[in-house]
Amino acid sequence: MTNPIFFGDPALVSAAGPGDVFRLEGPEARHAVSVKRLGIGESVDVVDGAGRRLTGTVTETGASVLELRVENVLNEPAASERFLLVQALAKGDRDEQAVEAATELGVDAVIPWQSDRSIVRWRAEKAAKGQAKWQALTSAAAKQSRRSRIPVVEPALDSRALPARLADLNLVLVLHEEADVPLAEALQKLGTRTDDAAADIAVVVGPEGGISPAELAALRGVGAVAVRLGPHVLRSSTAGPSALAVLNQLLGRW
Repeated sequence: MTNPIFFGDPALVSAAGPGDVFRLEGPEARHAVSVKRLGIGESVDVVDGAGRRLTGTVTETGASVLELRVENVLNEPAASERFLLVQALAKGDRDEQAVEAATELGVDAVIPWQSDRSIVRWRAEKAAKGQAKWQALTSAAAKQSRRSRIPVVEPALDSRALPARLADLNLVLVLHEEADVPLAEALQKLGTRTDDAAADIAVVVGPEGGISPAELAALRGVGAVAVRLGPHVLRSSTAGPSALAVLNQLLGRW
């Protein structure tokens, strides 16, 4: 069984090496000791949220502290593809379900999308609160799935601003029920790349009412490809994660 993970201060995680004693404090330590009931002698991982992982053995616990002797340090390389989920705001927490599942499936960044047909509306201060809530969701899902990297939740965009944000990406896949291009076929547009930079691949998911013709035209105007995932219509909560699962398989990440 893999070790439970906890998020440590990035600067402290960066400075720690094999043989050092690492001290985890605050809410993460309380969760380790009070919820996970970790005790002396057990093995744990501490990560910085950006790919660095410390593995060690617990040497001391307290109400809000956990110390471990670092035995191994791993700097996990980023994948050769960077996945971006553009998730339209949806009712019934379906958008949040999508964000959680996408994190488990390896998404690297999430953009909340205030689409034209979204019933849910993020206005003014609600947008900042919504972004913070989604960021907390990705952190919790990353911990549950033992990821060393936490996906970044970007500020919400409306349909006027979204095309410009996606214009320079390597591939933008718009999930659309009327598309006739299979996702696997669209993936061929990546072609053969010779540079070492990660290929940015975006998956765009609309709300319950679907993506409007004007939105689809604007996205196609910056090079996006409308694709389908089989013969059935998926919910907003499952479409994005399903596409990410297919991408993981087609790109050899699984």
